[in-house]
Amino acid sequence: MPLDIKPIPVLSDNYAWLLTTPKGERAIVDPGEAGPILDEIGDGRLDMILLTHHHADHTAGTEALRERYGAQVYGPRQNQERLPRLDHAVEDGDVVSLGNTQIQVLSTPGHAAGHVSYVVAEVPALFCGDVLFSLGCGRLLEGTAQELFDSLHRYDSLPDSMLVCAGHEYTRSNLAFALHVDPENVALKARAGGVERLLEAGRPTLPVTLGVERRTNPFLLAPDVATFARLRREKDTF
Repeated sequence: MPLDIKPIPVLSDNYAWLLTTPKGERAIVDPGEAGPILDEIGDGRLDMILLTHHHADHTAGTEALRERYGAQVYGPRQNQERLPRLDHAVEDGDVVSLGNTQIQVLSTPGHAAGHVSYVVAEVPALFCGDVLFSLGCGRLLEGTAQELFDSLHRYDSLPDSMLVCAGHEYTRSNLAFALHVDPENVALKARAGGVERLLEAGRPTLPVTLGVERRTNPFLLAPDVATFARLRREKDTF
């Protein structure tokens, strides 16, 4: 049995991601609140908490989960003073282990200073926090367009089969903007009905493959940083 990955809805539109190995080791990525995760795990185990960045909607459940399960907390070394207490500060190129599963750390600033992404090659899966969303990307809250453009292109070497496990359910609003700026994109138009069917059924639109995003996400399709910056400004007021 491969690593199991499950999105857990938290807060109004966040996802925390629960990873479970075949031997039962568990990690949670970006626990924005503890309650739904406690409900999911119950009296089970939680070995690791992985934080992508310091914003509270990705970290606020950390201490309650640490206290309940004794989980080790991992997060970016840069800006760690703004995070819950870390047991392990990580940076670009580090590899951490959940049982026999290796998790690679990529530095991906732009949305937040110190933001990192986590890559599990064996799935393959990408836990990208607020850098990449389905059909969108993060706002420029603590960085520049160049930084975020470069961060998105840190994913260029990852395969099309990589599952994008993002931090928010923003796909419906992102789809509207994507269709606005790229109305003739055949692959994008083909996605529209599927997105609505999932949401109407109360199901998450994530994960989605990186290959699909490469064909439909206007921010990944932007040919240069100037185009990317213009799209980001337009999306901010769309």
